[in-house]
Amino acid sequence: MASFIKPSSGVKTSRRAFTAVSEINVTPMVDVMLVLLVIFIVTAPLLTTGVNVNLPQTARTKSLPQDNTALTLTVEKDGSISLNAAKEDAVRLELDALGGRLAAVREANPQVRVYVKGDRDVPYGRMMEVMAEVTAAGITQVAFVTDPRRNPRAQH
Repeated sequence: MASFIKPSSGVKTSRRAFTAVSEINVTPMVDVMLVLLVIFIVTAPLLTTGVNVNLPQTARTKSLPQDNTALTLTVEKDGSISLNAAKEDAVRLELDALGGRLAAVREANPQVRVYVKGDRDVPYGRMMEVMAEVTAAGITQVAFVTDPRRNPRAQH
């Protein structure tokens, strides 16, 4: 580190007496912190991963329990199916492979819960095909995931 030596005030002589200034220069530290802040602001939205599903809205919903044993079954707008036990490892499946995968999961954990996220534009028939596979696998604890209605006056 560099230090700055300033002349001491007082009597003017041909020989100046110098004293060391012991102040901390915080400008480099502030620069580094601002750069780190910008990096975190830019990268934070990139860390959220998942399947983009436009969930339907309902007026009366309860919050789902937050447990680690639940599976999330996602039916996207185009009808494709994703199954994930954790948020990071989504597995795309065909409809005929879904029943076998769910049956294997139920064998390992008979109390498994399945949360179904279906895009609002998915045809009703496709959702019923998915639900038929879930019930054929023997899973009885199934819940549909929705978003709360944004306009409270639109309730019926």
